[in-house]
Amino acid sequence: MGTVCIWAHELPWRDPAAVFAAWADTEWCAFLDSSGPLEDRSRWQIFCRTPDCVVRVQNGFLLCDDALPVPFHPEILFASLKMQMPHGWLGSDETVAELPFFGGWVGFAGYGLGVSLEQIVTRQPVTDEPDFAAAFYDRAIVWDRVEKRAFLTGFSSTEDVGKTLFLRLLPGWEVLPHSPPVIPDVPRLRFEADQSQQSYCAAVAKARDYIAAGDIFQVNITGRYKAKFPENYSDISLYLALREHAPAPFAAYLACGREYVLHSTSPERFLQVDRNGAIRSRPIKGTAPRGATAADDEAFAERLANDEKERAENLMIVDLMRHDIGRVARVGSMSVPEFLKVERFAHVHHLVSEVQGELATGRDVFDLLQATLPPGSVTGAPKHRALEIIDELEASPRGAYCGSVFSIGIDGRMESSVIIRSAIHAGKHLKIAAGGGITILSDPEKEYEEMRLKLAPFFSLFGDGA
Repeated sequence: MGTVCIWAHELPWRDPAAVFAAWADTEWCAFLDSSGPLEDRSRWQIFCRTPDCVVRVQNGFLLCDDALPVPFHPEILFASLKMQMPHGWLGSDETVAELPFFGGWVGFAGYGLGVSLEQIVTRQPVTDEPDFAAAFYDRAIVWDRVEKRAFLTGFSSTEDVGKTLFLRLLPGWEVLPHSPPVIPDVPRLRFEADQSQQSYCAAVAKARDYIAAGDIFQVNITGRYKAKFPENYSDISLYLALREHAPAPFAAYLACGREYVLHSTSPERFLQVDRNGAIRSRPIKGTAPRGATAADDEAFAERLANDEKERAENLMIVDLMRHDIGRVARVGSMSVPEFLKVERFAHVHHLVSEVQGELATGRDVFDLLQATLPPGSVTGAPKHRALEIIDELEASPRGAYCGSVFSIGIDGRMESSVIIRSAIHAGKHLKIAAGGGITILSDPEKEYEEMRLKLAPFFSLFGDGA
């Protein structure tokens, strides 16, 4: 694809949830739904449907649209993604310059893809769930939460042709409701764990033994739960309920073909890259509950900020992210401008740091993803050995969980999040998962309690059925 023109057309305001409820009933729909308190990282919401092409990695094969499957290899996957991108873009309008997305790839890279990139031989069973799924869109609806404006954005061979064509493909906008839809009652679900409390604690204790033996410094141990999902309840209704119950700056809804939908309420940025190649990552390590009062909140936040175990865990992941990003960054560009900052979310406090760098000459966001997946905050350090230990100790495959949701724009920008605080509707089941970083100071019972704390919003939404 040669050089293209990017453009934007302002639309009358319509509520994002109303648009999602009306138009999300397609197999390849994506809603990047920043919510919660208004700030820089939660300013924009992006909705896409009817892609030009789709790519999946599943059961060891790479599937591109309707072409015959080919054996999966990372180089073939990333070459396929790059091939779809234009060689250059034009766009000079100030509004166009500010908007975050004009088309490109939106999807997820699951934990399993990261394991493949690290060449780990897994003992976990193969499932029918995709390890990677992404769609390429030539237009999007973008909302600016700060200025309360909505835009149709896209790219085409010429700006005028693009606007005329795509506005014709947007019927019904004027008659969409201005207010969010009424959300049907959420069904009560009974979640079953992939292992008992005793088994989870034993895995944590074994991980701590590996740390004491010098194999690793830190490792993330997770647990998963699943429940039968009622056939008469829609994924659209589920996501509307979830976004209201647990708003998050990196919330997302991805419908990836038939019978597979990812619902995310992630608080954690993985990687952000701007048009100039500047990289930002905000790893989360360290969790504390919310309080019943403002005074309780302050006490929990102060305790978290001074917790020796949580601070050590965060430091190790900051070092890991510096290493991973540094593989493709310009020498001398790495920095940590924020370190061990307590941030408050709807249901928990987290300890957060920020790592920054710049892409080296000749490197792009696809190189960055290959160098950093799976995210360091949900694996451990050193990463390769931590992945081997995770594979040994955990009771089931992670699937998409602990991977990354991403958007890669045709202008070279990328925004991505870590797939945590997420629910996956795969076939007849809904799956949720959580975990925590294990250090030499970890107490197995407390780690189990932290894992359950992170899942509390899901248990309460579905009637505490675990």
